[in-house]
Formats: sequence, structure tokens, C-alpha cells
Amino acid sequence: MQRRGRNTVLFLSFLLSTAFIPAAAQMSKKAPSGKNFDAAVADQAKRFLEEGRETFRFDTFGSEDFWGGKLKLHEAIAGEKAGGVGPGLSPEKALELGLKVDVNAIPKEVADALNKGEVDLKDPGSTLVLLKSNAVVGVTGFFSEDGRTLRSVGIQCSLCHSTVDDAYAPGIGHRLDGWPNRDLDIGAIVSLAPDLTAFTDMLQLSKEEVKKALEAWGPGKFDAELNLDGKAFRPDGKTAATLNPPAFGLAGVNNHTWTGAWGTVSYWNAYVGNLEMHGKGLFYDPRLDDAEKYPVAARTKQGHKQDKEDRITAKLPALHFYQLALPTPQPPEGAFNRASAEKGKALFNDKAKCATCHVPPIFTEPGWNLHKAEEIGIDDFQAMRSPDERYRTAPLRALWDMEKVHKGGFYHDGRFASLGDVVDHYDRHLELKLTDQEKSELIEYLKSI
Repeated sequence: MQRRGRNTVLFLSFLLSTAFIPAAAQMSKKAPSGKNFDAAVADQAKRFLEEGRETFRFDTFGSEDFWGGKLKLHEAIAGEKAGGVGPGLSPEKALELGLKVDVNAIPKEVADALNKGEVDLKDPGSTLVLLKSNAVVGVTGFFSEDGRTLRSVGIQCSLCHSTVDDAYAPGIGHRLDGWPNRDLDIGAIVSLAPDLTAFTDMLQLSKEEVKKALEAWGPGKFDAELNLDGKAFRPDGKTAATLNPPAFGLAGVNNHTWTGAWGTVSYWNAYVGNLEMHGKGLFYDPRLDDAEKYPVAARTKQGHKQDKEDRITAKLPALHFYQLALPTPQPPEGAFNRASAEKGKALFNDKAKCATCHVPPIFTEPGWNLHKAEEIGIDDFQAMRSPDERYRTAPLRALWDMEKVHKGGFYHDGRFASLGDVVDHYDRHLELKLTDQEKSELIEYLKSI
């Protein structure tokens, strides 16, 4: 028995040696190791960063076939003098609607003319010059071969999720990727389109009803679920649209969007690229087959989008990587009182109960960061439009910036105009009994995040 057992051990050892050594040898030929592996990781990170930035800023995903081909929005931009319709969209009007101009993309001769006051900002022709230069953030113009006629327009991620630093003039400056464009009046821009049939057919509403819904959004807001449930307005008569959220500081944050139950950043990129930007691609979400909850999506089969050409899916990995690389902007000197902020930090982590959900340093829950409306003391209208019927614990980011990042207020619909209003709400809802001084100190800490 002893000899038999020893033979068994030897036989098993032989099997293991013949099975695993060649496999290990084969693996070493295919997969980098040590310094080579580290170099491969660094190379992919660099490539993803560059490709993701390019996609975020400039890729239309083929959306020009929708915005130009179906809605004919380019005709309203060009104006009748340039072969389009109506008065056209001048740079002055474009800036009023919240569109931004990348000062680095403006050709030198155009920049010189601007500096000399020789560019007519009331002329739609000047807008075409900017589009040819690829200087309008988030919008690409497609021109005829001779460059004279604007034949279509497409949009990019950066249209809603980038702004500029206004270094040259209001609305004209260097790109700030990930900062929400809270000036952009998306509804008013879409309403300029000569042909809204794509929306009237999808929503089964009249042109007038579609325009009423779009124009109610106002600056900085967008309704990403109107195409699913057809609910253009809340029960109180206000628009169902929500504020454009920041796209920076998302590393480590599980759920994206105000009602985060839709999914992670990668899910939302696929959703928006396919169903909101109207790019060409594939999208799958059987939750949208629920005809009672999502009548529009179920009828139009949006959860099973299968375009012949897929210009989105291959771009998702690098796009996701770039967005996660976008850092939260730090508060400038003098943005908050440091001594008060130190006291506020202690309140944040204890008496005020903020850190119960907004866990430092990501300032949202690690894991499933969702809550029912009654937990946070607000109505459930927007939450009920999402699959899990909850609100996300918004990661606290750049709270000091009320000029750009939080212009329009706090929470998904901007219902709280200031940080003071937010603190007052939770003081009442959670019965914190904070003193006025404690509230002030807490606000100073929030501005330091």
C-alpha cells in the first residue's frame, strides 16, 4: 500500500509537470511579464487617453445623418442666403444659446480679424467659418467639396459636457472637458430644425407639442428620458428635463446620472451615443421593453437597436477611460475660509451626517449608491422614471463653482439655488438641529471639496 501510494504521487506529479509547464511556457510567449507587462499597461493607458479625448471632443458617431439628414438642422444654421432656410444662426445668437467656441481652433487670420473687430458676429456666414475651422465645441459641420455649402451637422459628447474658460470673451476660450454646459439651451437649438418629424413620429405628438416640450427645458437642461416614457412635464407643470451633470471626478463612482439606476458611465455612453445623439450603433436594454413604464421605447424598440453600421461600440472603452481620467477642478485661492472649513469637516463627518452617504474621498457610497425619494426628503417623479426608481447619491464635486459647474442650482432639477438651501433642507429632513454658525462652517467645508 505504501509503495502504491508513492507511485500514485509520482504519477500525479508527472501529469502536473506535463500539463502546466508547457502551458506556462506557452503563456510566457503570448503575455508580457515584468517590465514588459508594465510597459504594455502604460502604453494602453496612453493610447486610451488620447483616443478617448479625440472621441469625446470630435466623434459624431454618424449622428449627422439624423441632425442634418432628418431634422435638417444645418439648413437653419446656414440661413437662406447660404442655401438654407430662415435668417440663419449668427455667432452672436449661437453664443446666446450657450454654444461655445474653442479659441485654439480659430484660424490665425480669423482671430486677427476678430481682434480688429472686422468679423460680423451678427452674420450667419461667420458661424460657417467657425464650423469649417471645427471651432464650435461639440458640433461638426459637413461641407460640400468646394466648401461653400453646409450639407449637414453632427454632434459630440463635448456639446453638453464641456465648456470653455472664457479666456477670450464670454463663450470663447480654452476647452474645459467634463464641465457641464449650463448655458446650453438644447431645446431651443433643436427647435430651430426645419423638420421635427422624427420627434413627432416617435413621441406621437404634434409639432407644436414637441416644440412646447423642447422650449420648456431652458438653459443647461435636457430630458434624456422623454424618448422613453413621453413625459415632457412633471405633475406640477414644470419641465421634466434635468440639469446637465458634470462628467469629471467619476473615478470610483459606481452609478452615473441623477437617477443612477440606469447604469455606470459605460452604460450611459452607449445609451447617449445611440439614443440621444442618434449615432450609428448597437444598443441592448430589455428593460425598455416595459410598455407600461416606457411606452415610447417599447413601441419603437429602442432597447434593441441594431444599425447596419456600428460607429459607437469600438469607441466605448477609450471614451470611458478618458472620462474617468478627468479630475475634479480644485477650488482657487480664496474660494473658502480654511479655518471654518476645518470645523465644517468635523461636522460633515459627525453631527451633520453627510459622510453617512457622501463617503470621502469619492463623496458618494462605495457600491450601490442609490436611495428612495423619501430617504432624501423630496418627490419621486424623476426617480420613478428610472428602472430602480431611486436617486443616486451625487458625488460632491467642485461645489465652490456656482458660475459654471453648478449654475442653475443643485439636485437633478436645480430646486435648491444655493448650498445654504441644501444644508437647510437636510437640517429639517434629518432633524440635525444645526446652529447658524455650524451651517456656515459646513458650507465652507463643502466649498473646499
